[in-house]
Amino acid sequence: MTDGHDEPRLTDGVDESRPTGRVDQPRPTDRVDESRPADGVDESGPTGGIDQPRPAVGVGEPRSRRRWPLWAALAVVLAMVGCGVPAALLAGLVDRTAEPATVDRPATRTPDPATAAARRVGDQLSAQLARQASALLGGDRRGFLAVADPAARADLGRRFAALRALRVTVWRAEPSGLPTPVAGQAGQWRQLVTFRYCFLVPDCAPSPVLIGTRWRETGGAPLLIAVEESRSAQAGVRPWEVSDLVAAVGPRTMVATTPAFRGKLPGLLAEAESAATVADRYAVGGPPPDRYRIFYAGGPEWRRWYGGGRPKWTAGYAVTVGGGHHEVVLNADGLTATATGELLRHELTHAASLPARGYPGKQTWWLVEGLAEYAGADGAPVSRYEGLDEAGQLVAGGWNGRLDALTPVDAAPADRVGGSYGVGYLAVRHLVDRYGEQQVLDFFRAVVHDRRSLDDASEQVLGDPWTALHDECVAYVRATVR
Repeated sequence: MTDGHDEPRLTDGVDESRPTGRVDQPRPTDRVDESRPADGVDESGPTGGIDQPRPAVGVGEPRSRRRWPLWAALAVVLAMVGCGVPAALLAGLVDRTAEPATVDRPATRTPDPATAAARRVGDQLSAQLARQASALLGGDRRGFLAVADPAARADLGRRFAALRALRVTVWRAEPSGLPTPVAGQAGQWRQLVTFRYCFLVPDCAPSPVLIGTRWRETGGAPLLIAVEESRSAQAGVRPWEVSDLVAAVGPRTMVATTPAFRGKLPGLLAEAESAATVADRYAVGGPPPDRYRIFYAGGPEWRRWYGGGRPKWTAGYAVTVGGGHHEVVLNADGLTATATGELLRHELTHAASLPARGYPGKQTWWLVEGLAEYAGADGAPVSRYEGLDEAGQLVAGGWNGRLDALTPVDAAPADRVGGSYGVGYLAVRHLVDRYGEQQVLDFFRAVVHDRRSLDDASEQVLGDPWTALHDECVAYVRATVR
């Protein structure tokens, strides 16, 4: 389910949550965050004065488904990380001492001593970050830790191991502005850094994350003394920042979890690979993802990764992390083996079909979740769809008959959530039965990617007025759950 597509918790991504057993939504799980530019830098980073950005340093470019019972709310947190540094961080440009120009000679700028010192330290930090990037990509743990103070090496060693387990292929460190002195700590500096990374694929469009770092001058090269957790408003803390990780990789997917769940990796990978073959068919706006990234979270990790805080009915979600990438998270608590495949098909379809900046809003939630539910059902007869009972309860319980009024709130009971997903599924199923999958995907693209109104998209893509088609879908839903 989505945790609010392109609305609630969208981007830093999109967060599509699914009731234990569904897809993300606006950040209720299975939602998508309201749109935010993709490929940007997390906007809510640690605070600190920032000067104009300097060139990058580094190496490489670039649902179960239901119910807590297992309603998987796929939250497509469109994790959209803003493309720039937060305005608050840009509040003060350091260089203000330029001498006014005169008629007789050109204007000149003479940096004050504090600015000159910050520039000197900034150059040294850039060099250290570049060395560390090279060491990470080369698998050189000793070199990666060499730029750090001994007290910081345990945390950095864990990060190194996690990133290597995820098969990092691109790691670029881009300092954001000049470093700033740490108040009350002589010789210590704070530097905001945008790290851009890729996993498995060497030529992917990197995902960005903004992180605060702290350094200590030593007389020689400064040493790294702390790395703060990222403060992205949307996506939140990435798993590799805070957890030990192990991973399994297949041709189309990567599944990662903590060492406690290592034994589940083979089964999860097999399910993920099978789900990927289904999700690939629903790629919209371009080719399928280069590789689907899936994280299996235990209780503590579920509450912490990507900011936690999903609705209780969420079983899984997809979050946008920038660079056009979505990462999927499964909730280990309450997820049964029989529901995993359907949930994965649902969530991976979010990753394949959603735009990086999220979807238009609540009025299209039924379409986003309905398509993921349709993929999750994987061609099974409507009579075998698990959400029919909940859909029937919703229809009989006072639903107003509007598809754009289906989005469940975070505190909604599981049956209400399941009913919303079920109605969305049936509406999309009716459209597919009438127009075929490809035409429905074209309709989806026009509405969700191109942000055209349902009226315009229906007329131009399907050739029928939306008002009549909407009523037709609702009539199909009512007849099916009767």
